[in-house]
Order: sequence, then C-alpha cells, then structure tokens
Amino acid sequence: MARASKSGASSKSAAKSTSRSKSKTAAKKPEVTGEQLLSYYRDMLMIRRFEEKAGQLYGMGLIGGFCHLYIGQEAVVVGMTQAGTSDDSVITSYRDHGHMLACGMDPKGVMAELTGRRGGYSKGKGGSMHMFSREKNFFGGHGIVGAQVPLGTGLAFGHKYSEDGGVCHTYMGDGAVNQGQIYESFNMASLWKLPVVYVIENNKYGMGTSVERASSNVELHERGAAHDIPGMQVNGMDVIDVLEKGGKALDHARSGKGPYILEMKTYRYRGHSMSDPAKYRSKEEVQKMRKESDPIDNLRHTILEAGHSNEDEMKDIDKEIKSIVTAAAEFAQQSPEPDESELFTDVFLEASA
Repeated sequence: MARASKSGASSKSAAKSTSRSKSKTAAKKPEVTGEQLLSYYRDMLMIRRFEEKAGQLYGMGLIGGFCHLYIGQEAVVVGMTQAGTSDDSVITSYRDHGHMLACGMDPKGVMAELTGRRGGYSKGKGGSMHMFSREKNFFGGHGIVGAQVPLGTGLAFGHKYSEDGGVCHTYMGDGAVNQGQIYESFNMASLWKLPVVYVIENNKYGMGTSVERASSNVELHERGAAHDIPGMQVNGMDVIDVLEKGGKALDHARSGKGPYILEMKTYRYRGHSMSDPAKYRSKEEVQKMRKESDPIDNLRHTILEAGHSNEDEMKDIDKEIKSIVTAAAEFAQQSPEPDESELFTDVFLEASA
C-alpha cells in the first residue's frame, strides 16, 4: 500500500501505484487492469484482517483505551489513496487504522502503537487514535470529533504556499459534519481556493445516532453549498467508484479550483468502538449489508468473474495477508513498553530566540 513516488514506484509496488501516477490528468472513468484490481483487493483485505486481529487483541486486554475499527469501510481509503499522489497529505479522525495502512505505514509499527509499545509509530504514547508518520504524509488520527478538519485545511494551505502540487485528503465522519468548526474551515478553504478534498465517511451512524436523527439535511455532499464548494455522492462500498470520483475531486483541487466534498456512502460492521454493543441497529440490517454490499467480497467476485485470478490464487493472497498480520501482532506483543523517561519527551519544542 505504499504511495507512488515522484520518480516512479519501486517494482514491488508499481502495480499499486499506476492509478495514482495518472491522477493528475485523469478526468474520465479510470481504466483498471486486472493487476490493479488484485492490488486493491490485497490492500482492502490487509485492512480487514488487521482490524480483525486488533479486535482480538483488544478482547485479550492487550489494547487499552479506545479502539475504533474500520471493518466495512475499506474501499473508501483504498480508492482515495490510489487516486492520489505521493505529494498528498492525509488527516483523519479516530477510526484511522485503515488510513495508516493505506498510506503505506508498516503494520508492525501500527499494531505496536495500538498495544502501547516502544516499537509503535508514536513510541507507544499515542495508542489507537494518535499516531503519525511524516514520512508517509500521515498527520493523524485525532480523538476530538471534527478537530482534524481545521488542521487538514491548514495542511492544504501548506501545499498551496509551498506549491508542491499536493492535496490534503481530509476525512471526517457523518457525526462530525454538524460541528461548527467544519464550516469555518469550509469558508476559509473556499475563500483561498485551498487544495483540499473533504471526505465525509457516512457510515449511517455517529456514535449510536443515525444520520437521519442528527442532521436536518442528510445530503451531506451539499454541505458546502453556502461556501460555493462542489460536492458529490460516492458509493463508498465500491473501490472503483471511489477511485473514479475521488480522482475527479482531487483533479479539481489540484488544478487550483479550490476544495471539493465527497460523501462516501459506506457502512461499519462493528460498533462505534469496541465498547459499543450497537443495539441501535438490527442484526438483519448488518447481515444485509454484508451479504449485498461488502466491498471485498464484491471485488473478489468481479476479479474471479473476469478471469483475473482463480480461487487458489485468492486463497494464497489471504494466507499471505494473514501471515503479515500475525507477524505484526507478534512484534507488537514482543516489543518492550516505553521507558518512563518517555513521559517527558515530545512535550515541548526547544527553539532558539
């Protein structure tokens, strides 16, 4: 899931990066090869298996604090990542493990951070919601609802100021859209024509409350109308639809036309967090989504139907992914806990007058 570089991806990740390298000029339906479809499948399956393992470790008491799983929403971040470039930055909320993996962050470092170990991306001090990677242009993981949106707008300002060609992928949930700071950000981004794509991951429920109960206007992609920001609704359970429409939104922002809003119609299979029994929706609803709209199963069916792979090869991919995730979990459990001295690091920035 590594990002494409300016000079071209490594041979190992070339297939994953092909669509991203074309994104600056893409304005039509993307032509996706069988190799690319398999790459998207692998990336989504990695997130799914990683999150399943994280859920197991949480149940064993090895992950403390909050833990919000991304199971069901994998097509959103994989499609957007593939539509972008290595110049882009990413910022999101607390349901963030999938975004980290899609950015190319090492599963071992992510899992070690979840378990609060020294080998984690924030040295075991950030946990599930607060880990970062400057190398991969990933700026968190933020625990306060909607707080990442002003920060993402600031990152977009940085892209424009430095003229580096990047766009900030700023993710938020449907529950965050009603926060006042969102609209302050929309106004500033539109006024200054900042290169930012606001990705609303509408999984139908914000911390137990359905979007219909929380929002007077449920057409969330229209929320930027007052600020002259165009928006579009996307099938967030279909990685190709995300790739196509995400590419158009990124082209819009990258060309100097300002921000764009994408409302990803998606769904989470688990509760809001691991401590949420999710009694506000029926088992039948969840089962129906799994059966009819699962992004991984549907892509798998498409790949097999088109003859891009066969059952044995798909099983081998699953085995490979499981082995990577198992190794990450073992690394996380074997990595030592942070030294007590870490309590005093990364607190202040020493600067000369």
